[in-house]
Amino acid sequence: MMSAIVYPKRVFMHGLAAAAAILAFAGPATAQADYPNRSIRVIVPFAAGGPSDIIARIVAEALYQPLGQSLVIENRPGGGANIGIGMVARAEPDGYTLLATTSAIVINPSLYKTIPFDPIKSFAPISDLAISSQMLSVMPGFADTLADFIAKAKAAPGKYNYSSPGVGTQAQLTVELLKQRAGINIVHVPFSGGPPAVQALMTGTTQFVTNAVPTSEALARQGTIKALAVSGEKRWASLPDVPTLVESGYPGFVTDTFAGLFAPAGTPEPIVRKIADAVAEAFKKPGIAAKIRQAGFQPIGGGPQVLADRVKREVAFNREIIAKAGIEPR
Repeated sequence: MMSAIVYPKRVFMHGLAAAAAILAFAGPATAQADYPNRSIRVIVPFAAGGPSDIIARIVAEALYQPLGQSLVIENRPGGGANIGIGMVARAEPDGYTLLATTSAIVINPSLYKTIPFDPIKSFAPISDLAISSQMLSVMPGFADTLADFIAKAKAAPGKYNYSSPGVGTQAQLTVELLKQRAGINIVHVPFSGGPPAVQALMTGTTQFVTNAVPTSEALARQGTIKALAVSGEKRWASLPDVPTLVESGYPGFVTDTFAGLFAPAGTPEPIVRKIADAVAEAFKKPGIAAKIRQAGFQPIGGGPQVLADRVKREVAFNREIIAKAGIEPR
């Protein structure tokens, strides 16, 4: 009869430790390989129906096929978008909680004294989804070109008002930068969104308005208001006669609002790459691009590095505008 082999206790314990190490190593690797195996939550830090919400829903629907799982949109508005953005910054970095947000993520660090996230350190950028330009407008007959408006403003410092969708919005910062570049003094009148800001122009409360193109694009095409310029790198497709700020004599003046997709910092790179690749694949389909354009954005679909570069660049860009404009952090 064969006798049982008895291993020294130390060898046995080393064996257990080695097995545990193998399992610990294999666990995350297996989870990454199986990702995703359940639905993915996408936090939108704004109310339903806004631009970022619309883009998030278009992208969520587009990613179902390449990822094989549903992306569930969860609106968490409040705190100027800080509440929803902060939720994702604190979420488990496993790829099952993502953030779809606009330029608030690069503006708020300079607009608030304290925020629950760091735009660079708290997130793993996934994809730069889309951009939308700002449109600078007056009423017909007030000015034919941006140069005409600038001349009027210079001749009467402090006389004219401009409306925007709110303090710290990309629209306001666009005008504040224009004031710095053109050397004019016009007074800001903030509103709680784009439509009331445009209404203020139409009722004569203000003489100038800046807002995202989709808000008043139809009014400009109809001739109800006069679009003087757009803030994008290129002219807006549906407004081909409206020049950019660069074409209007301001080199490098580009202030797009962007929509981006992020994961919490520490999310494994293979998971980030898998989602980014799925976005790139989805954006190749003409139908997806058409939906994004219909929502008032231009599709980008740039990967993690494109979005990381944008965040770093725009945090510094907006910080400088806010500081020079004298906008006090809240």
